[in-house]
Amino acid sequence: MSALLGLRVLVVENDEMNAMLLELQLAQAGASVVGPAASSDQALRLLEGQGPDLAVLDYRLGGGLTSEPVAEYLSRQGIPFVLATGQTTGHLPSAFDRGIVLVKPYLAEDLVRALLQAQEIVAGN
Repeated sequence: MSALLGLRVLVVENDEMNAMLLELQLAQAGASVVGPAASSDQALRLLEGQGPDLAVLDYRLGGGLTSEPVAEYLSRQGIPFVLATGQTTGHLPSAFDRGIVLVKPYLAEDLVRALLQAQEIVAGN
């Protein structure tokens, strides 16, 4: 599968196993992975230096923190993103409104489809 061939995808995930799985899924789809970042601060530093085409965010990042600052930055910059979360969509802050929500657990095909959908939505605006 090469649906994401040549695209750089930022991964924001604090769980090491989930981050490794995401990296594997994205690499199999042809993407280059930026990160993973385990915190919003780390993700924002990566965003400033490496400018990804897309991003996959986990909502809860540990220590009571979320990826909301990253979603806000991505929205301002017009970078498409997918929020991969177990959180119900009715309880998400408005910073995530411009992203595609992918409810955990999901298949690799669902991830790729959601990333491509996020990219199409941003391209259409």
